[in-house]
Amino acid sequence: MAGDWQKVGLSQGEYEKIVSLLGREPNEVELGIFGVMWSEHCCYKNSKVLLRRFPTRGERVLQGPGENAGVVDIGDGLAVALKIESHNHPSAVEPYEGAATGIGGIVRDILAMGARPIALLDSLHFGDPADEEVDRLVKGVVAGAADYGNVLGVPTVGGELKFSSAYGGNPLVNVMCVGLMKKEALAQGVAAGPGNPVIVFGGKTGRDGIQGATFASEELGTGGTGKSNSVPAGDPATEKLLIEACLELLPTGAVVGIQDLGAAGLTSSSCEMASRAGTGIELDVALVPRREEGMTPYEVMLSESQERMLVVAQKGKEAVVEEILKKWNLDYAIIGHVIEKPDLVVKDAGEIAARIPIKAIVDEAPVYQREGVEPAYLVKAREFSPADLPEPANYNETLLKLLGSPNIASKEWVYKKFDHQTGSVLVAPGSDAAVLQIPGTKKAIALTTDVNGRHCYLDPYQGGLAAVAEAARNLVCAGAQPLALTDGLNFGSPEKPDIYWQLEQAVEGIRSACQYLQIPVVSGNVSLYNETAGQAVFPTPVVGMIGLLENCEEYLTQGFKAPGALIVLLGETREELGGSEYLAVCHGLVAGRPPRVDLEKEKRVQSLCLAAAREKLLHSAHDCAEGGLLVTVAESCLTATPEPLGAKLDFASSLPAVSTLFAESHGRIVVSLPEEALPRLKELAGEWDVPLQVLGRVVPDRLEVSIKGTGARQPLIDIEVAALALRWGEGKVEAGN
Repeated sequence: MAGDWQKVGLSQGEYEKIVSLLGREPNEVELGIFGVMWSEHCCYKNSKVLLRRFPTRGERVLQGPGENAGVVDIGDGLAVALKIESHNHPSAVEPYEGAATGIGGIVRDILAMGARPIALLDSLHFGDPADEEVDRLVKGVVAGAADYGNVLGVPTVGGELKFSSAYGGNPLVNVMCVGLMKKEALAQGVAAGPGNPVIVFGGKTGRDGIQGATFASEELGTGGTGKSNSVPAGDPATEKLLIEACLELLPTGAVVGIQDLGAAGLTSSSCEMASRAGTGIELDVALVPRREEGMTPYEVMLSESQERMLVVAQKGKEAVVEEILKKWNLDYAIIGHVIEKPDLVVKDAGEIAARIPIKAIVDEAPVYQREGVEPAYLVKAREFSPADLPEPANYNETLLKLLGSPNIASKEWVYKKFDHQTGSVLVAPGSDAAVLQIPGTKKAIALTTDVNGRHCYLDPYQGGLAAVAEAARNLVCAGAQPLALTDGLNFGSPEKPDIYWQLEQAVEGIRSACQYLQIPVVSGNVSLYNETAGQAVFPTPVVGMIGLLENCEEYLTQGFKAPGALIVLLGETREELGGSEYLAVCHGLVAGRPPRVDLEKEKRVQSLCLAAAREKLLHSAHDCAEGGLLVTVAESCLTATPEPLGAKLDFASSLPAVSTLFAESHGRIVVSLPEEALPRLKELAGEWDVPLQVLGRVVPDRLEVSIKGTGARQPLIDIEVAALALRWGEGKVEAGN
């Protein structure tokens, strides 16, 4: 097969290593197996060295990286599984099916841990929404994700939707799923016990998605564009049956190990299960249920047809498995068995089509430690000083422009397409974090995804720190104690020194924040080669995080609740306009140094907010992020309940007005509270050594802002909330609705 190695995404050196490991040249099936299993998507050959830096252990961690998903203990004999995955390249080519099958795949990852999927979150990043092609991608992705998730009955409770020209040709579609389980139900993907039967069940196997893992490991526009045959089609009705069948099957004791058939299909699931158990596995592809005639062993082994699971059953208990699969009307077949010798043996009607040592496929996969080089663009970007820009001529117009920005405008047009109205959802999309009550308990979990690609572009280390800090801050604003995170690392080609430097710096930032804030990384995904015609996306390390409320009655939302309540800023604003939404929207600039994260101050602010929430001092809490303090207050006005409210702010600042209002400094939370609770909040602020500033009060229908010490005409802002609501809502049209 010499000369064919390029067709399966291998380098010449990697092919020569395969020949050395086998002691011969591989045949077509074997080469295809190595191609997918040695792809970046499956073996993380360019990122494995970096991922080992993450802190992955903690007193609540039941399962860390290495399995289908991470699992954490939430007490009372219960646990939560969590994982984030990307479906970027498939969504760029076939947005509807790419997003839909992304949902299906991540749900099966959670299912394979023995957990019932209970919530989904989407982190979506697109190019300029005014571009017709971007508009098509947005609509396709949103429709595909919504249609699939809604049929499953798994609510989509949160996420983020961001826009920048950096994602123009290569959208990022990351999906996080969370599942609930009893601790003793924890399952693993192992092929243990020689002689135990191997059963595939769910959807039938077709030719869709062949070489999908390889496709996901190359740049778009350099061989990937147009590979629609690499994007499988989804069937959520079958997946819904699959969920119920698995959850009925696992408690029977008839299952030794279970794995979903995701990237690289039957190849990856069988190899990974055998590798974890130190065994081998023998399969006969002629026995695999198919929906297309004449499929070759190569096609069957590499197909990524959806809604399929692989189980290793206890020998003698096959009938138990078969009875349940028949009950749920799922196709199934016993296609092989576990063997003692650690080989993958593939047969076709008894004839050997491939024989490869499992160790060669999994343990001997290449690992590259590359040298990163700081990008040249940062020199110019860091020279920029926002102080050189003119002050806004009209702050009312500036605020309206920001509220109409697709990154800040209402996302209701998106989340109204998703089903999130279930009894356990206490806080639906539209606040800092979603909150779900755990049935039968007083506990609740809070969920969020966060990243600012613009900040990561200007300083990937600080961007990595900030992604963790902001995710944790969002959970705290919901009243939850952060427990664990799952990360989705989206970058360009690691073979380019400047891109590898971005990846390494972001990983180091995440590591530092997780270590300091004591939040372990329990699962994740790496998506590299996110480039179109050589142009990489912003470095985008998405952080999905879960938090715990012991008492669900203590949850908070971001919207103001009552006129007359005080509005208070926890934390301090610094002159940090670099990389801000203000610069991008009002001046068309992505420049400067982004806000710096002070982990000690961040920890103190979060601890103060949690303490205040537990004492029920607060009406609301909202994280200061994109747009800065003024946008944060405006959002709390617009999401007030039961209807929008206003705010009258009158406070002093030593900073220029533009920095005071639009800087995106970290470690800040805007809270509202009854006046009688202020003395106790001040006591807690003193205990946690957190700056506290009373900004003003909640009022019925206007936003008015005056800042002493700026020398500017007062008030800076004086506008009806109805005008803000109109512009905030109009932004959804610009975002492709």
